[in-house]
Order: sequence, then structure tokens, then C-alpha cells
Amino acid sequence: MSDLERDPDEVVGTGDCEGPALEMLEGREVVLGRSTTVRRLLPNKNRRMVGAWCFVDHYGPDDLTQRVDSYDVPGERGMQVPPHPHTSLQTVSWLFEGEIEHRDSVGSHAFVRPGELNIMTAGNGIAHSEVSTPDAPPRLHGAQLWVALPNDVRTTTPPAFNAYADLPRLELDGAQVTVMIGTVAGVTSPAPAYTPLVGADITIGPGQSLDLPLTPSNEYAVLVVDGSLTVGDLHPGFGEMTYLGAGRDTIELAASDDGVRFLLLGGEPFEEELVMWWNFIGRSHEEIVAARDAWQAAIDAAGNDRFPMVPGYDGDPLPAPPLPGTTLRPRPRAR
Repeated sequence: MSDLERDPDEVVGTGDCEGPALEMLEGREVVLGRSTTVRRLLPNKNRRMVGAWCFVDHYGPDDLTQRVDSYDVPGERGMQVPPHPHTSLQTVSWLFEGEIEHRDSVGSHAFVRPGELNIMTAGNGIAHSEVSTPDAPPRLHGAQLWVALPNDVRTTTPPAFNAYADLPRLELDGAQVTVMIGTVAGVTSPAPAYTPLVGADITIGPGQSLDLPLTPSNEYAVLVVDGSLTVGDLHPGFGEMTYLGAGRDTIELAASDDGVRFLLLGGEPFEEELVMWWNFIGRSHEEIVAARDAWQAAIDAAGNDRFPMVPGYDGDPLPAPPLPGTTLRPRPRAR
């Protein structure tokens, strides 16, 4: 998914973290395109990263039969995000309901479906589109996440796309766990990661609890996508995220009487400073300017070496918004 805010903020994050912290991360509603609102949990006003996770949008559930204007294409239902670029990150697409068609500039063509992981590695540059197909299920509910790539691989790793229809699953204290990326309780996902990272989809039954094993060197967050949860003295509900600082080897998570489903995100604190603007991650103002210039040149030339066009997409790519009038520079982690 693209960051379609018309005036995207510059974001610079570092991996410093205090542990073992426990705090609610207040999300904000962001309008994408013409008519769709998502809940943006990261970057957050108090904390910009959790491990290398640097961007979390939670959207839906949307009833696509009740709305025709899409993310950026009027008259088309669901998600209709034209080709757009990324640099120095991985996109992680995860659905709870619905279906999305993915195409990218390395020639991949795949479908994102519930319980299946699509992960795209941008390297120095990739472009992709995401659309709801005409025969897609009537409801759309999911999360779009970004992972920052570390400096030693972010521009040298070739652009790539990986899809995993059969991820490892396990049962912990009666809870159902799908390991999206990294390792949970000794079970490891095949998805590629370039820093110590974890992502999992976890369901706890009504009134049940889970003693979740953690890695003390990691920081974590839990994003509730159905029901509600008790974590210490906090009670996150639908669409809310709770941050768990490093320093724990386990934590008790208790479901409400209706049960709970949530995403667990975590990893070692990301120590590098990074600049995020629109769909680009870099380390300086000049890098972001160069990436934007390359994308705009690719649109004008129907593709270039850094950003080839997306084969099979019938429509125009998404132009970059204007750069801000000030130099993109680091900001404190806590505002």
C-alpha cells in the first residue's frame, strides 16, 4: 500500500527503547486517496518504530458493496492503488478478510488472501500496484506494514517478491498462532528478514489467557484486530496498539469474554537513524530527493533502471507529491 497522504510528513526514527515499558500507542485516522480512512499506528506521535517495523496501517473491515469510491480510483470499489515506488524497506501485506491483487516491477503477479503472507523487498527501488478484483469477497480487512532495511543491505539487496500460502502454525496454551515472520516459541517462518524480527497472527479464545514467550532483547507491540485484550493494567480494544519495551522473557495476555485476535510485532531495537517521506526510506534529505526524482523520471519515460514500470497494470502510475519546502532532517523519537 502507498502512503497516499497528500502532504506526507517527514519521519526520522531511531531504535532507542526503554524497557520493560508498557504503553498505549494512540493511532490516528488517515484519509487515503478520495474516500478511504485507515488507522495509522506507526509512526506514532510518541514512538516511531518497534524493532525494524516502521509503518503500520490497519484498515477495515469495509463492506465493499456499500462503497464504490476506492483508495485512489473513483468509481472502483475496494483497494485500487496504482503503481507507486518504495526504497530501502520491505512491505508486508496481511489480510483477515478479502482479496487483493499484487503486481510489481520485477514481474510478480500474485493475490493476497487471508492467512497468506506477501512480502516485497524494495532494495534500491521497486514499484507495485494493489487492487481489489471485481470478484473479490465483499469485505476487506487487513494490515499493511513496512520493515526498514539496515544500512548494509538496503541498497544492495535485489528487489524481490515472496509469497507464502502455507505458513507455520502452532498452538500455545490453547491460543492459535500463525508465524508470519521470525520465530515464535521455536517455530520459524520461511519469510526473509534482515534484522532480528518477529510478526505473528494470534487468536485467544473467549476468557482464555496466554503466557507468551518473548525474547528479552526485543521490543514488541500488539495490535488488536478483533475483540479486546488485557495486557498488564491496559485494555486495548479493536484497532488499538500496545507497546512492550525490551527486557521481558514472557508476558500474560488475557482475552475478553468475546475472545481476541491480534498481531504481535517485534524485533531488536533498530539503531540506525532513518528518514521516511511518502513511500521512500533513506538516510538523508538528498537520498529522498534523488528517489523522488528517479520516480518522476520513470513516469515520464515509462520506466527506468531504478523504477521499471509494473507489467500488466492498466492505468497510470501514482505521481509523487511535492517535497516540503524545508530540508528533511532527523527529529527526536519522542515528540
